[in-house]
Amino acid sequence: MHYLIGDLQGCCDAFDRLLAEIGFSPSRDRLTVLGDLVNRGPESLRTLRRLRALGSAADALLGNHDLHLLAVAHGVRPEHRSDTLREILAAPDREAWIDWIRQRPLALSREGWLCVHAGLPPQWDGPQALALAGEVEAMLRGPGLADFLAVMYGNEPACWSDALQGPDRWRFVINVLTRVRFVAADGTLDFKTKDGARQAPPGLLPWFEVPGRRSAGHPVAFGHWSTLGLVNRPDLLALDTGCVWGGSLTAVRVDGGRREVAQVACQQAQRPGPV
Repeated sequence: MHYLIGDLQGCCDAFDRLLAEIGFSPSRDRLTVLGDLVNRGPESLRTLRRLRALGSAADALLGNHDLHLLAVAHGVRPEHRSDTLREILAAPDREAWIDWIRQRPLALSREGWLCVHAGLPPQWDGPQALALAGEVEAMLRGPGLADFLAVMYGNEPACWSDALQGPDRWRFVINVLTRVRFVAADGTLDFKTKDGARQAPPGLLPWFEVPGRRSAGHPVAFGHWSTLGLVNRPDLLALDTGCVWGGSLTAVRVDGGRREVAQVACQQAQRPGPV
């Protein structure tokens, strides 16, 4: 059995209860967590330990909060007031955890689903998304990580071009895979609006509603968008159901064409605000 799971954000108690709810067995089952493993919830370090203890039974993508942990650990970004990363940063085996995080992928293909943390631009199909994710993964895992993190942040370029190179190319790939919600019809990224899909500002669409997007024929599963909530379409799974905000943590079984949804209620760890 293979399960996809939405954003954990350091909510290990909810994660444990969800694994019990689905009867997860590491010797039999597999799971893929769709990014944002840490931060904002109360037990980021325990969450990493729980995931890693599952060994090869668990995959985990990188989300924007996981990249933020890397940036803070390397002195590229300051901690935010709402961060809950201090236990990881102060751990005696901190470097081992930072190295484990940097080895996580930005995109995976599982049971016919393209798994990402946030979304895709309309210009990419599934194989291109995986290939471009691989380019950035090589940078994250390479010897120049601190230098890479220093150029990782920023909202430009806002639109994809195959001609993009170097930091501009890497930054766009990271932004779309870990941060995007709304885009213009031409794929220009917007990072101002964090509301649900029905609150789209004029001229913007949820990334998955852009007419003619090249990934439309490839089922996509993602997290990141807690105000969107659970979306369960034949071609789309949105699985960030706001655990850290007091919503729920969601798993969906996807092997063999199944679509079995399981959820557990979560204790609120943060009040709504910027994510």
